[in-house]
Amino acid sequence: MRLAHLILVHNNPAQLERLLKKMIYSCSDVYIHIDKKTDLAQFEYLKSYPNTYFIQNRTSVRWGNYSMVDATLKSMEEILETQRAYTHINLLSGQDYLLKRIDEIEAFYFSNSDKSYMAYLSINEEWQDAKKRLIKYNIGDLSIPFNFWVQLIVNAVLPKRKTPSDLEPYGRSQWVTITPVCIKYVLDYLKENQEAYRFFKWTWAVDEIIFQTILLNSPLKETIVNENKRYIKFENNELNPKILKSSDAENLLNSNKFFARKFSLQEDSQILDILDNTLELKQQTQHQ
Repeated sequence: MRLAHLILVHNNPAQLERLLKKMIYSCSDVYIHIDKKTDLAQFEYLKSYPNTYFIQNRTSVRWGNYSMVDATLKSMEEILETQRAYTHINLLSGQDYLLKRIDEIEAFYFSNSDKSYMAYLSINEEWQDAKKRLIKYNIGDLSIPFNFWVQLIVNAVLPKRKTPSDLEPYGRSQWVTITPVCIKYVLDYLKENQEAYRFFKWTWAVDEIIFQTILLNSPLKETIVNENKRYIKFENNELNPKILKSSDAENLLNSNKFFARKFSLQEDSQILDILDNTLELKQQTQHQ
């Protein structure tokens, strides 16, 4: 058995390299999708790391738009085409970091090879703030003049959108650890259900909705665990998560999560040193 990690990146190769070094292990492969707008040359040296592969079918990603999903799904499809026997594909960003040793993480997923892990809430009942995403058109991926104003006019003139009738909407976080069976189901579903595909394509921040909605309305529902094993902290209703710093170390280490985000080497690299040192000390203690 093997575990595949898919990392979405658009900048900061030095921080990606630090993450990559923690993930190189005998049973893990790392796939890196670099935003098509980004110069690939600055990342080329990372190809020398073992079990590390660059996604070939790159997408130009615009934050909050379907292009993020497009990058994710095309990358996952490329990974599946390798025909390697992965139990899961684990989705990360270049600003994530490990809170557990990679061998511990692998052992968990290998022992739960039939389960996918993602955070979700019912949008109709528990996450009603997200409802406005479902009724308004988002055209952020279109490269047209005055894009924002065109979108305002579109939403003023056209009737409110409706979720395809057979789908109960769910969502929460885009960061998932998902089985190949579930990935193939999502890929096939979008190819075979064009109404649903068009609906998701014009939905804002759909990366936080699409996997949960498709899979929790599918025969695979019972294989979905409502836990994504990530520590992510939002403050003051911000759209982006808080940058985690040394002051967050205790909460991170006591969280019992596998991964956390977001980190910034420029703002606080010491927090990564603290995490590394703690895991190394724990490993030494266990081997005494």
